[in-house]
Amino acid sequence: MARHIELNPASHVTVGTIGEPGQRVFYLQGSKTDHLITLVIEKQQAAALADSLIQLLQQLGQSVSVEPHAEGQWTADLRLREPIEVLFRVGQLGLGYSDDVQRIVILTYELVEEGIEPNMVSFWITIAQARILVPRIAALVKSGRPLCGNCGLPIDMAGHFCPNRNGHKH
Repeated sequence: MARHIELNPASHVTVGTIGEPGQRVFYLQGSKTDHLITLVIEKQQAAALADSLIQLLQQLGQSVSVEPHAEGQWTADLRLREPIEVLFRVGQLGLGYSDDVQRIVILTYELVEEGIEPNMVSFWITIAQARILVPRIAALVKSGRPLCGNCGLPIDMAGHFCPNRNGHKH
């Protein structure tokens, strides 16, 4: 039977990475008092989460910036907390808002095989938490490997074979 864990309200929420660019693992982490939940997410899921948060915040009439420490934003400790013990890899993310409690909910569903009911974690965060999370995620996504000016593909640290050089277009 699948579990549903609710961090309502989440006292801490962040997205972080461990590893070198090109080999990084992205994590979504939150806590409520002493209960720490760490999930693995994909880089694309992190980017989609930031985009969705921006759209939701704008719908709620909130200004939001992808630049860290933008005017009107307070700072918080957004580092990953130890121990990093992964509960599951996220297969699907959802986002919602409750007028009743004036909180945003980030819904995460475990990546499972078809026919198996996924575990779920709900991170209930304030608008202020969302506003500081967006630039954090944007900076992490942007800080990956540099892109090749010829083909637009990421350049590996060990070198890069550009398909657009020497007539090798694909």
